[in-house]
Order: sequence, then C-alpha cells, then structure tokens
Amino acid sequence: MYHNPVLLKKSVDDLVTNPDGIYVDCTFGGGGHSREILSRLSEKGKLYAFDQDLDALKNTIDDPRFTLINQNFRFLENALMMYGVSKVDGILADFGVSSHQFDEAERGFSTRSNAPLDMRMNVMQLLDAKKVINEYEEEHLADILYQYGEIRESRKLAREIVNHRKLKPIETTEDLKKLFSYIPQFKQNKVFAQIFQAIRIEVNQELEVIKELLVQAHRMLKPGGRLVAISYHSLEDRLVKRFLKNGMFEGEPARDIYGNYDKTFDLLQTKAVVPDSEEIKENSRARSAKLRTGIKLK
Repeated sequence: MYHNPVLLKKSVDDLVTNPDGIYVDCTFGGGGHSREILSRLSEKGKLYAFDQDLDALKNTIDDPRFTLINQNFRFLENALMMYGVSKVDGILADFGVSSHQFDEAERGFSTRSNAPLDMRMNVMQLLDAKKVINEYEEEHLADILYQYGEIRESRKLAREIVNHRKLKPIETTEDLKKLFSYIPQFKQNKVFAQIFQAIRIEVNQELEVIKELLVQAHRMLKPGGRLVAISYHSLEDRLVKRFLKNGMFEGEPARDIYGNYDKTFDLLQTKAVVPDSEEIKENSRARSAKLRTGIKLK
C-alpha cells in the first residue's frame, strides 16, 4: 500500500457538509482521503488534490469530478485560481511524510535504512539533506536541531557533524547515524528520529509551508467552510491549534476593553481528535496523529 490514510472516516465526516461542493485534498499521496471524499460527493461535486511528489501521480483517480495538481500546497490559491476556483467548501491537509516516502529506502527519510542523504518530498528541488549536513554553518545546524528536532544538546551534535565533515563528507543516513553511536542504545532511536525530523523539516521548509497553507485556506474557504488538519508532531499541531484559535502563529490578538478578540474559526471539537487503539494497532504510524477542524466564521 502506498499510504494508509489516518483518521480516514472522521476527517472526511468533518470535512464534507455539502455533496455539491468544491473540496481540496492538499496531500493526495496514495489517494485514500480523496477517494473517500469523492464517495461523499454528488455528480455536481468537485475535488482538487495537490501533491508535489512525482510518485503520487501514479495514483491519480479516473473521475471527471477529480483534478490532481502536481504542486506543493503552498501554491494553493494561485493553482486553484488557474482552474477558475476562488472559494471552496472544505480543505483537508494530512501533514507529514507518507508511508511510501518512508518505505522507499533510497529517499533517505527512514532511520532504518542506509540511503543517500536526500529527504526531498519534491525530488526536483536543489536543497537536500546532504547539502544541509555538509554545508550549513555550525550555528545554523544547531538552531535547526534545536528548533525542529527539539534536541537539547543541539550545539554538541552540530559540532560533531562539522568536525567530522572536515575529514570526510557525510553522504548517507548510516554515515550520519555512526557519528552518534556513542549515545546510549536505549536513547538512540529517539535521538535519530529527532535528528532526521529536524533535517527533513529544513529540507522541505515544512513549517513555513504549513503557515502559508493555513493563511491561504482561510481566504479560500466560504463562510461555514471547514478546514481539517492532521498533524504528527507538536511543531505542526501548535501552528494549527494557534491559527484556528486566533488566526495567528505568534503573539496574541488585539482585544477590546472586555478582553474579546475577533475569531476567524469556530472549533468543531475543543480538543484534538486522536486515533483509537484499533486504528493504531492496524497502522502504527497513526499513533502520534492529531486532528483539528475549524469552521470559518462569517
């Protein structure tokens, strides 16, 4: 299976309120969410899906109501306008890396396989993990490991990388892991996962892209339209949670003398929805997923 969609029924239940409406799947992947959305639409309904990964194009759906756009979802607004779409009824974004990208060893996403340092979701872009590891300044590397990997000893790890690459380039995922073989074995899996997450986020500008999507999604949604977002780590979820709450990513909104502020969304659920034990048993990658749904206010 290319990708086992997470929180499939719940996410589409939240999303589709008008069978005749226009919907967007920002992260097409294997098409699991898209197929479920289409099953809820009438003949008048329309679904646009985005995916920058060329591999995902092989999963396209033969349906006159469906259009697959081979672009990063950061271009949501402009791409939809090319199809004459200015407003939509719902937008779904399932963030993170697809199962296919993890399972394709040569992509370099997984800590379990030895592969070239790549980690690009869009294989046509120039920046890859090898460039980040071998060319970034030590301070920049440390900041990435701290901010995106939430690693407390980021300065020490960055120093190890820089000292080693002076002797020999770091070219594979195994080369990178060997640098930190001194870490106690019971900690290694967690630390490696944090390092790989940090580098992957930098390579693909994941957090900036999510911010751009959320802002555009608010503009594109009709009043009453729904934004459904599935996040897989605290950095993603924090952005979604704050934006749905007050339309901001940092700071606090201006309040009136009574302490009220202008909201942009109503929350469908006050707390994030998480997979149940049965789904986690069937799909271990669902374990960290959190779903939040906002309804655009008039």
